[in-house]
Amino acid sequence: MRKLAMATATILAAGATAAQAADMGYYGSRTPYTVNQPLNAFSWAGPYLGGNLGYSFGNVTNNITKPSGFSGGVQGGYNWQSGNIVFGLEGDIQFSTADDTFAPYKFSNPWFGTARGRVGYAMNDVLLYATGGLAFGQLKGQNLLITESHTTAGWTVGAGAEFAFAPKLSAKVEYLYGSLSTNNFFITGAPNGYNFGLVRAGINYHF
Repeated sequence: MRKLAMATATILAAGATAAQAADMGYYGSRTPYTVNQPLNAFSWAGPYLGGNLGYSFGNVTNNITKPSGFSGGVQGGYNWQSGNIVFGLEGDIQFSTADDTFAPYKFSNPWFGTARGRVGYAMNDVLLYATGGLAFGQLKGQNLLITESHTTAGWTVGAGAEFAFAPKLSAKVEYLYGSLSTNNFFITGAPNGYNFGLVRAGINYHF
């Protein structure tokens, strides 16, 4: 009986050693690890390209007209991400139907664009951000006899929120306030510029 017990103990010990060795081999290439964010967290880093639709409303300096209307265009940019902080650069170009007529004058803003920096805070698939930079565009004036237009530059600031709803797609809503600097218009005899607010929604594809 003693010999049988010793043999049984030896077999069990050998089996335990073999099982332990097998476990080490199994987990050797699957060592658990810890990261700073979930494995399925959306990465905002990299280039993107998209389109948008919106509505702008504004006023012409030194004139009573208030051009407003729908706009649409394309945007593109690049993001860098460090933890929850996202930095980026974005540019866009827009076509606009914003116009207004009062008395003999009609002013419109046929197109505009921006080149901006962005900084935001990412909560996995949601990004909240502030933005600001250069604005540029055309202000067109008309009276009964003459049409005159000037292309000028200015500034813009704003904020927005972006939501990733697919591995490479995100949707955003954004508000911008912009100001195009004044130019001397012959038809008014005064320096006229354009101040505007813009609310828009868009979709981006992330490469």
